Formats: sequence, structure tokens, C-alpha cells
Amino acid sequence: MTVMKEKSDRAIEELKLLLEISEILDRSYDLREELYPVLRAISNHTGMLRGTITLLDKDRGELRIEAAYGLSGEELERGVYKVGEGIIGKVAQMGRPMVIPKISAEPMFLNKTGSRKNLQKEEISYICVPIKIENLVLGTLSADRIYSNDISLDEDLRVLTIIASMIARAVRLRLRNEQERKALLLENARLQEELRKRFHPSNMIGSSGVMQKVYDLIQQVSMTEATVLIRGESGTGKELVAHAIHFNSHRASGPFIKVNCAALPESVVESELFGHEKGAFTGAYQQRKGRFEMAHGGTIFLDEIGDLPLSIQAKLLRVLQDKTFERVGGSETIRVNVRVITATNRDLEKLFKEGKFREDLYYRLNVFPIFIPPLRERKTDILELANHFVEKYSRENNKYVRRISTPAIDMLVSYHWPGNVRELENIIERAVILTTDDVIHGHYLPPTLQTAEASNTIMKGKLEETLDRVEREMIIESLKNARGNKAKAARELGITERIMGLRVQKLGIDPKQYKPQRTSRSLKIQ
Repeated sequence: MTVMKEKSDRAIEELKLLLEISEILDRSYDLREELYPVLRAISNHTGMLRGTITLLDKDRGELRIEAAYGLSGEELERGVYKVGEGIIGKVAQMGRPMVIPKISAEPMFLNKTGSRKNLQKEEISYICVPIKIENLVLGTLSADRIYSNDISLDEDLRVLTIIASMIARAVRLRLRNEQERKALLLENARLQEELRKRFHPSNMIGSSGVMQKVYDLIQQVSMTEATVLIRGESGTGKELVAHAIHFNSHRASGPFIKVNCAALPESVVESELFGHEKGAFTGAYQQRKGRFEMAHGGTIFLDEIGDLPLSIQAKLLRVLQDKTFERVGGSETIRVNVRVITATNRDLEKLFKEGKFREDLYYRLNVFPIFIPPLRERKTDILELANHFVEKYSRENNKYVRRISTPAIDMLVSYHWPGNVRELENIIERAVILTTDDVIHGHYLPPTLQTAEASNTIMKGKLEETLDRVEREMIIESLKNARGNKAKAARELGITERIMGLRVQKLGIDPKQYKPQRTSRSLKIQ
């Protein structure tokens, strides 16, 4: 009867232990946080003195104690085993458990941690079981207890094997979740990158980092109803941004109405924006719809909003807040469904401090600001923009311009571009018209780009260095024209092929890089 009761008590205690460990392993996503509580629970329920959990590092071929119960910090640090070394290393190597009734009689027991002070005198039993998923060993679980004839090590082995299996399942689950999480993160990153590339507005040129930020903002705001304030210097392309927002929104099928507030006389601004009734003023011979009514169901773009007269700003504020207004000379309240996008190159904060712009209107317009950087801050886009304009005006003028010369490129990149993209477009259009040999040379560019101060190309250095630099540029230009043919380039320069070879070698020029690529027929800027 007593034996039966002992077995029953042991079974109950075992169930309690397994239940507690199951709850521990489900408690945290990071399994390493729960390894020590698992060992502590084993000790509390079974009376084991010490316990360790090692994990296998495949790259190094060693096992390191990740958690320990009954060991000091220094002892834990010493717990590193090569696969096949000692009991722990052997269990990991074979994938089978080992039971040592007395460690004092087992030469394979190394006591690397130094936690057993005297192996010859201590009567300690030791059990080590593998933590594995199918045939893949992940680590080991081990425990030792005071030796006794009354304790069945087989029972301890069975319990530890079950616990090791539970740890292995928890590891597998976390590995699967981690893999799925990483896969989802990678897929999300891929889709975001694909969306970012796909979204690149078709009406805008430039791939610099600052422009990518602008594209991201356009993407984020397009499908909303937020009022957008586009800021930037004159000629940076604010209208293009407004177009991109409209045509990538759900209002794309609706009208896009542009109003240049700076171009309208103050006397007609109100009538232009809100319309007028017949007879409202001299010359109002019939009723006329304003721009807001024309933009119903779409977008109205108010350019140069900083030049809007104060007398009209209050009425604009009402439209923004209530979507209602009255025509000039009328009493009927008209409601419109319009998205408002505004733009300015002026300092609105300074204007409302000076009393020239309503502060409440400023905050109503500045819901989602987008700043367009000036061209001098996006130098890497200059060649891409120049290439685009060369192709555009070559088609319009029935010309075939193959490239831009190296000196001309240096001038374009070095210039400070006060007129921004609009100035670059005008300069390239002029150069395309002037060119007679299918190449845009530096002398086709305006004088403002050709001065040393403007282009930052002041000659420096000794005469010999300067001559070498000029000679190098001339040879490179000739090789480009001759498509890498040294003999042809030499004839163009009026020198012998032998001298060309010597100069090319001296200046470190590789003619092969100027040979045309067979797979590409696109316009090149060189």
C-alpha cells in the first residue's frame, strides 16, 4: 500500500512539473528567457542539485551552457564543450542519453565548470539527454543529484527525456514562427520597394535621395483628401507634384484646374475663383462659373498662393472649411466637392507675421507640406534631367543628338542653377537648336555657365599639369567621337597613331571604354 501511494505521489508530482514547464515554455517568445525557470522547476519538483541546458553552435562545433541552476556565473562561463568532448559532447554527438550512477567512477565526466569540488568523494549521479528535433540535435539537458539506492535513475531519465522533448518542440515552434516572421518582413520590404519603384511619378525626372523622399510623400498623400502645400523655389517643378498627386488619387478622372494667383489682377481674382452672376459688375453680361465650380469632383491647384490678396483669403478659408461659397453678386450658397492643392515660393510664416497673410489660412493650408529641393541640392539628377530634355527637344526639332561632351557636363554639374529645372530645360533646348554635329559642346551653353567663377572651373596648378589636363580632355573627346578607334581619333587630332598610343599610355586612358555597346541604342550622356 505504501509503495502504491509513493508511486501515486510521484506521478502527481511529475504531472505538476510537466504542467509547470509547459506553462513556462508558453510564457515568452524568447525561449532563452525561460530556460532558467525550467531548470528551477525541475529542481523544485525532483530535488536535483544542479541542472544545465546547452545549445549547439554548428559553425564552431561546440556546445555552450545557455542556462544553469546551482552554478555560479564563473562556473557557467567555463561550460563550453566540443562535440564529442565529455558526457555532454558525447550525448550531442550520438543523439542518445547517458546515465552515470556515480560520476566519481566515470573518467568521461570532465567537471569543466568546476562545480563539483571533489569528484572522488562526492557521491553524485548524473543524467544527460539530447534536445533534438527528429535527428537534429539542438543541445542537451543535464542534471545531477545525490546518489541513492532508493532513487530510480530510470524514472529521472524518463522525466528529463520528456522535458527535453518539450523544449525541442518549443524551439521548433519558435524557429517556424521566426522564419515566417522573417519571410513576412522580407516580403513586406519587397512589396514596399516594388511599390516605391512602381510609383515613381511618370511626369517627374530624378532618382536622388531627396527626390525619393518627395515621391514617398506624394504616394502617402495621393489617396487621401488632405490639403497639400507644395513649397520650393521657382522652377523646381511644384506644378508637376500637384499633377502627380491628382492623377494618382481617386479623383484622377475628375478635372484638374490650375489657378496662378500671382497672374490675376486683384479686381478679378474673386470672380475667377468663385464666379459671378449676370450684372454683378460692369461687363458681367452673363452668369459665369468660377474655378472652384469647374473643379467640382476633382482638384484645384492654387499656384503662388502667397500672392493671394487679403480680401480673398477669408473667402478661401471658408471654402476650405465648409466647401461652400457664393458667386460675386449672388446670394445662392454653392457647395462643391473639391480637393485643394496650393504652392508657393514665398515665406508664408514671414508674411503672416507681417500681416500680409492670414495666420488661420496658413495653418489650414499647411496640413501636409511637401518641400521640393532646388536643383543645386540634387546634383545627381542633373544628367538624368539633361538627358530627358535632350531627347525631348531632339524630337521636337527633328535632330539626332547623341551625347553631351565632357566639358559641357562639367559646366552643367558645377553651375549653381538659380532658375532650377526650368532654367536647365531652357538651356538644353537652346543647345539642341544650336548644335551642328550631334553633340552638345560647352560653347553651346550660355556665357553664365562658361565663366570660370560660375562653373567653379578656375585653372589651378602648374602649366605642365594644366596642359596634361587639357590634352587628356581632347584625347578623350576624340576617342568618344571615334568610338574608341585610336587611329581615327589620331587623324582627328592631326597626330600620328604612334603618338596617340604614347599619349594614351602616358595619361592612363583606356580606349576600350569608349567603344559602343551592341545591346544598347539608347541616348547616352558622356
